[in-house]
Amino acid sequence: MSKSNGQAEIPIEERPEQSKQEVELPPADPADGFTEAANPVREGGAADPPFPKVVDQGAADQPSRDPQEVQKLRNERDNLFDRLARLQAEFDNYRKRAAKENTEFRDYALADVAKSLLPVNDNFSLALKNAGAKPEDFRKGVELIHKQLQDVLQKMNVQRIAAQGQPFDPRLHEAIEMVESTDAEDNHVLEELQPGYRIKERLLRPAMVRVAKNTK
Repeated sequence: MSKSNGQAEIPIEERPEQSKQEVELPPADPADGFTEAANPVREGGAADPPFPKVVDQGAADQPSRDPQEVQKLRNERDNLFDRLARLQAEFDNYRKRAAKENTEFRDYALADVAKSLLPVNDNFSLALKNAGAKPEDFRKGVELIHKQLQDVLQKMNVQRIAAQGQPFDPRLHEAIEMVESTDAEDNHVLEELQPGYRIKERLLRPAMVRVAKNTK
């Protein structure tokens, strides 16, 4: 027996043979962060028991619905859908009918106004034909036509807005300019340039005025 590198050489035939059985590894240390996979088959060929099934307790406790009750609910749903469709159709018809009535109302309202103004227009045409008459007669004819027009406006509840000498009201008056004057109180209408009109409480046209600025 010779020595080599300070170690005794063992003949190959004298080395113990490695066991054919697999070497069992030690269990993994939980501190290393690794976990062992579960072995589905135990020793001896026995398989692990299956995992328990998850059962919804609410679904398990809920009784099965009666087919007649389900059919009843479906019929109620269909009836509600039919009712909704009818209501939508009725509302659409009402909307169209209301729009038609509003259009007809405006047309008839304009027809009444036009009918009231036709006599005034006829008198204006007659006055123009007699424009060669005496100035006094022509003036009287125009004054009568103006009076007739005022009566028509009054029947339609068209009222003239008071402006001359009144306190300036931005809701009824439209100021064209401020004029320094001692003939009127401060912030009062000094002169009316164009009359304003309204129907009851609805403004048709504001009065165009000059407003006094009286520093005294």
